[in-house]
Amino acid sequence: MLIEYRNINVYQEDVCVLKDVNFHVDDGEFIYIIGKVGSGKSSLLKTMYVELDIEEGEEAMVLGRNLLKIRRREVPALRKEMGIIFQDFQLLHDRTVWKNLMFVLRATGWKDKGAREERIMEVLEAVGMANKRDKMPHELSGGEQQRIAIARAILNHPRIIIADEPTGNLDPETARNIVGLLKTISQRGTAVVMSTHNMPMLEEFPGIVYRCKDGHINDITKDFNNVNIEED
Repeated sequence: MLIEYRNINVYQEDVCVLKDVNFHVDDGEFIYIIGKVGSGKSSLLKTMYVELDIEEGEEAMVLGRNLLKIRRREVPALRKEMGIIFQDFQLLHDRTVWKNLMFVLRATGWKDKGAREERIMEVLEAVGMANKRDKMPHELSGGEQQRIAIARAILNHPRIIIADEPTGNLDPETARNIVGLLKTISQRGTAVVMSTHNMPMLEEFPGIVYRCKDGHINDITKDFNNVNIEED
């Protein structure tokens, strides 16, 4: 089990946005979290990489760490085992694609230059961007920037990818390609947890579906597979 939450409460600025959360993730699972803006989707994701603390609950385990007791100095090691993807890409705009990825590897302890270069080429090829290695972020389309963000996320062979609205700023065809890429990554064994408003993707790329609504989160996978569920 990569993530195991039992009866936890999620707070945002002292307001409980999700109550009695029960949520779990296993290797290779492809999980959607849907719900209206403000329903707690992003807050829940932030607890997984300890951007938000969990202060109440029976159990909150992520990659073998107890988030109810985790210390600040332990957070970087936890995040190193994850890939985190944001809606706004968060690339470093003063350096090329290659140097963006090299920066991450250096920061996460890759000492051997040859190993770093080999890994960068592997991830760029995996996301179909090997020919963009020397481009600056502003020279890339939104979809290309998101592919680089995915390449960055998989650099350290993460066990889980957390993606917060990764297609929110993309046109429908580009969004489809990005979700398809994430689905492929999950089929290779890396779990993917993704918040989204992009409901058509849930039908084209099936997965486990959780919905945040009225302060609670529920697994609606069976319902969704039988009836087309509206986000609200």
